[in-house]
Amino acid sequence: MAPVSFLPSERLWSISAGELHYVLKVADDGSLINVHFGGRAEFGESIQLGGHFPFEPGLHLLREEYSTFGGLRFMEPCLKAELPGGVRDCVLKYEGHRLIDENGLSITLKDIGYNLLVDLHYRAYPQYNLVVRWAEIRNAGPGPVILEEVLSGAVSLPRRSSWRMTFLAGHWAGETKIVQEELRAGKKVLESRRGVTSHQLNPAVFFDAGDAGEEEGEVWGCLLAWSGNWKCVSEYVGHDQLRVSMGVNDFDFSLYLGPGETFKTPKMVLTHSEGGFGALSRSLHRFERDVVLPRNNAKKPRPVVYNTWETLYFNVNEENLKRLADLAAEIGVEVFVVDDGWFKGRNDDRAGLGDWVPDPKKFPRGLGPVIEHVKSKGMIFGIWVEPEMVNPNSDLYRLHPDWVYHFLGRPRSEMRNQLVLNLCREDVREYVFGWLDRLLTENDIGFVKWDMNRSFSEPGWPDAPRERQREIWVRHVQAVYEILEELRRRHPNVIFEGCSGGGGRVDLGAMERFDQFWTSDNTDALDRLFIQEGFTMAYCPKTMGAWVTGVPNFLTNRFLSLEFRFHSAMMGALGISVNLLELSKNEIEEVKMHIDFYKKVRHIVQDGDLYRLKSPRTGEFAAFQYVTPEKTESLLFAFTLQQGFGKRMPNIRLRGLDPDLAYELDGSGQVFSGSYLMSYGLDLGIRGDYKSMVVYLKARK
Repeated sequence: MAPVSFLPSERLWSISAGELHYVLKVADDGSLINVHFGGRAEFGESIQLGGHFPFEPGLHLLREEYSTFGGLRFMEPCLKAELPGGVRDCVLKYEGHRLIDENGLSITLKDIGYNLLVDLHYRAYPQYNLVVRWAEIRNAGPGPVILEEVLSGAVSLPRRSSWRMTFLAGHWAGETKIVQEELRAGKKVLESRRGVTSHQLNPAVFFDAGDAGEEEGEVWGCLLAWSGNWKCVSEYVGHDQLRVSMGVNDFDFSLYLGPGETFKTPKMVLTHSEGGFGALSRSLHRFERDVVLPRNNAKKPRPVVYNTWETLYFNVNEENLKRLADLAAEIGVEVFVVDDGWFKGRNDDRAGLGDWVPDPKKFPRGLGPVIEHVKSKGMIFGIWVEPEMVNPNSDLYRLHPDWVYHFLGRPRSEMRNQLVLNLCREDVREYVFGWLDRLLTENDIGFVKWDMNRSFSEPGWPDAPRERQREIWVRHVQAVYEILEELRRRHPNVIFEGCSGGGGRVDLGAMERFDQFWTSDNTDALDRLFIQEGFTMAYCPKTMGAWVTGVPNFLTNRFLSLEFRFHSAMMGALGISVNLLELSKNEIEEVKMHIDFYKKVRHIVQDGDLYRLKSPRTGEFAAFQYVTPEKTESLLFAFTLQQGFGKRMPNIRLRGLDPDLAYELDGSGQVFSGSYLMSYGLDLGIRGDYKSMVVYLKARK
């Protein structure tokens, strides 16, 4: 049977995506109902819908697929619109559908009194247990429509009196930490109002009955592919029914749809697992590597990157960059990235943003000599940019003070001494794209770190018509996406790294345009075990920039061994920012050894399956395992935290291996069967606080 099928007699659609089954039906009154979201089940005739309870209208409990503000509905609406004549009541009924192909479905709903149409799109990905859905709102009438809320969709989970919600929360330098809460009543809202995805919360949420573990139990997942203001509403609408809605945040938002205009919502990704959080994560990781990531670099290994920031800060010039590049090449770096400080007037963070030409005092001959030197050492040259920002102390701002978001006659709040450029304006977009395109055209640059270091404030667009001014939250993100897409089209070999003060812009929408992320400004190797664990709940390690920096760490003042720092960073896309000028000869040799080993095994980390064997949240030790798709190679990373009272690390039982294969341990000649390693495990014998070990297993032919 095809993944998407239709039963005409019942007006019922079945979307089968591996372990995930999603079922829709048209009710007798023309409403579109979400019958089932969960594991595989058979559906045919005589499906019971909704129920009736005093003071609870049937519509409110009917599990509508795309609810509106209209009629007897009191839940969070997917669509709230003002129709011509000031009518704020919108009621959608089934109008038609089409099967796009064996994996695709589009269902059209129409308002009962006005020619406003909503196309609900679904695409099944059976090999990843995943369905992607989005909505397209079309104004086919003669007058304007104002959209006050327009979410990507809502799902109804199976009825039960309590659910556990797992999500990723934190702050700058503490992103993507795992939080779990029990939901019993009311409404739980996760959101960003900052203009970007945010450090505080991430648009990836998971639900279980409270009994799911890393490798067992039933788990549901909902993710949003959007890099601006977003929200996720988990709401008990009554009688044990939990409804989850996601999409663009309606805070300070409206969108004007003139006759013939349309709006396409961000994608909402739905997934389900009967093998716990780990199986769900692995399905997401495969989907991201195979489908989401930009195709030109998706299959390529992520290179070892050196970034100059924590060595030179703003003190970059031709001479010291060449000296540092020599050392970077010696240790095996593949991409040499010049971070902040290279452009005109940029000696600190108070000036220069917007004036994107090489500083003539630091680079009297331009960037060319440095680029050629880096290339002569066998490395790719990379550069840091922050295209969406401007310092008031810059030539650009002095020439165009109206190019930033602002309200007339009101203060312009600075954060990090900078303001946000209004990318809704065509002239600003042209300027930003123009200098980026010239930079990449005129210089042999193969890596771009795109940063975004502040939240929005005073989100005014004085030159826009009044009815368009609150669209900036959507238009800005669309502009960033469009600029990146065109740059990628013109410069297909460039690797783009996304950064927003660390992990402030990590989501599936950004992942469609960036090859990897600067996961956090916190590079402390112990803290990163927690940050990286949460990151991998939703996002694949191949996109997770993980960094080796100096000690004591600038943020935590913690001393950790070079070995521990490397082992922590090897679990993603390895980056180096330690000050090479301060390392001893022995330390340089150790760094070279770690980088050489990583290059040999990075395919296991970047394109393999991840098993989170032991969470650092237990406070004792942490263990993570990566296995190639063929199950012929595996890496085990183990870390002790604080140990005492003579307590030993227990045997670590591995997962994901072939029980019938024989695996050799680190080329030592010791051989263990897959069944032994998964049933009995390995006694690593690690003792002491903050120690680490990496074990490489390879199947014998």
